[in-house]
Amino acid sequence: MYTANLNTQEAAAQVDIPAHLLYSEEHVWVDDSVDPVVCGVTAFASEQLGELVFIDFPEIGTHVEVGDELAQLESSKSVSPLISPVAGTVRYVNHEAYDDPSVVDSDPYGEGWLVKIELDEDPELLSADEYAKIVAKAQ
Repeated sequence: MYTANLNTQEAAAQVDIPAHLLYSEEHVWVDDSVDPVVCGVTAFASEQLGELVFIDFPEIGTHVEVGDELAQLESSKSVSPLISPVAGTVRYVNHEAYDDPSVVDSDPYGEGWLVKIELDEDPELLSADEYAKIVAKAQ
């Protein structure tokens, strides 16, 4: 559960926002403590999407820029693009999430990771506190 700053609105505190990760405004998290970085969809985005039924992953070796469509997430409600928060080369995709997209719904920050990307440069992303403010406004 998000605990980095209890002064943000209570609504954001009800959403899981791990303090050790970085975030994009498009609701993608990045773990830059490892190389290649790990990316996935946030718990907030997962809740908004509804139950995932299919994920269209990029090919390994695909080069992406910030703002490119990285994957497509198909849920019971809609098909939504996953926008890349970083520039680099896709090195791994989560085959378990491909086989069972519900793992993203149940564990978006763990087993539900989506891709691992070798960075071209350090990304400019949001802290947990900054992301929590975006979530609070969206609710």
